[in-house]
Formats: sequence, C-alpha cells, structure tokens
Amino acid sequence: MNGWAVTSGLGWAPWLAVAALGLAVALVNATSRLMETARDGDAVPGWAPFVWEFSSLALLLALAPLIGAAVAGYPPRRDRLARFVAVHAALTVPYSVLHVGGMVALRKLAYALAGTAYDFSHGDLAREFFYEWRKDVLSYAIVAAVYWYFQRRAEAGQASADRRIEIRDGTSAVYLPPSDILWVEAAGNYVQFHTSAKTHLVRATLAAWEAKLAAQGIVRVHRSRLVNRARIRALKPTPAGDVEITLDDGRAVIGSRRYREALDTAQNP
Repeated sequence: MNGWAVTSGLGWAPWLAVAALGLAVALVNATSRLMETARDGDAVPGWAPFVWEFSSLALLLALAPLIGAAVAGYPPRRDRLARFVAVHAALTVPYSVLHVGGMVALRKLAYALAGTAYDFSHGDLAREFFYEWRKDVLSYAIVAAVYWYFQRRAEAGQASADRRIEIRDGTSAVYLPPSDILWVEAAGNYVQFHTSAKTHLVRATLAAWEAKLAAQGIVRVHRSRLVNRARIRALKPTPAGDVEITLDDGRAVIGSRRYREALDTAQNP
C-alpha cells in the first residue's frame, strides 16, 4: 500500500482522509442495517451488515490511490473539461468491476468462515452490477474530490515556496517570503535585509538586489535603500524635502525625493 499511497506525490494525507470518511459511512450504514433488520424482523446475522460495509470499504481504500493518480493525470481544467468528464466517467467502469469483484470475494470468504454462503447476483448479475455501479460512481467522485483538494493544496504550497527569496547569511542559506521583508539597505560591500524578526547581512550590491526584487513590490526609495511597498503604513514629508516612511511594524526609514514616484505608487496601488 505504501507505493500506491504516494502515487500522486501527496503521501498518506488524502488516503487517510478517505479512510476516515469511509469508516464513518461504513459504521453508520452497518448499524442502520442492523436497526432496519430488527425493525422489519428480517433473519439477517448481526455480523452480516458489517461484512457488507467493511468489505466494500477495504476495496475502496485499496483503489483510492489509483483514483488519485487518475486525477493527477487528468485534472479538471476549464479548457479540457469535456476530456476530464469523459475520462473519469469511463474509469468508473473498471473501478466498479474491481470494487465489486473484490468485495464479493471478501464476502464469500467471510460467509464461508461462518459456515454459510453469500449470493451476490440473486439470479441477475447485470442488474446487481448496475445497482453497485451507480453507487461506485458516487464513491469515485468523492475520492477524486478529496485527492483533487489535496493536490490543489500541494500546488499552492509549492507556488508559495517558489516565490521565496534565497539569501546567503554568512555560511547559511535563508529563504524569505517577500512579504517578510520590510526594507533592504546598502552597508558598504554588503546588503542588509530587515525583517520584523531579524536583520540578514549579505555580501552583494543593492543594485543587483533591486533588479531581483522589483517584481515582488520592493522598490528603491533612496540611493542606499529599498522598501517593500506592501509594508508601508504612512508617509510624512521631512523639512529637508524627503519623506519619512513608517512601516507596519512601527519602524521608520527615510526616502529620497528623487524616488517619490515609487512611494506615490505605494499609497495608490
């Protein structure tokens, strides 16, 4: 199961979510059947509803990673929605064949151990398979939705990680989300990255980092200083004609009148 569980690169999380949901449904269905048989006076062994439900759950959990892999290979996209529907609708048939075949085998084994026999088809195999396939379409859709949810989360996390900025602080590599940076300042042959928690010192030029950080909204406001526009709280003119920039952590730095346009953009995004 370990190899299957990681087929779509998501580890065990979606499989465990499917297992938790499936277990809850199986318990509710099994106990409901027990109460219904007691109410209607049906001669059904007390263990039978649990065999029915948990044999189905066992096959669902065995096949769930394959559904996850199918969703990863054929995800829902606006420009390919028809293909998505067609592929997954078609896949419900082999899924149902495997699900029904496996659960019937488990039920026959359980009934044999109890000294009795299990009859799945009741004389009409096509009708019974169609009955089960309808339910399998729903279970396939639910499992697919769970895996798709976790895939979207993983993609969002990866996109966030890809946006991080790598800087070399001494001998260590530090990865900073752009939103953590307050301002960047030249310090001789070094550049200081100021965050709310710490200042990182990097051997580099401010001009080089200005080019790298422009797309992140970190712009030059002074000959020796860059500021994160998203972290600006207030601007206040100084007597010398420059501007005092108050950041959202309460600290203030000075911006030059030469770079007023970047500061005006910060006020009016």
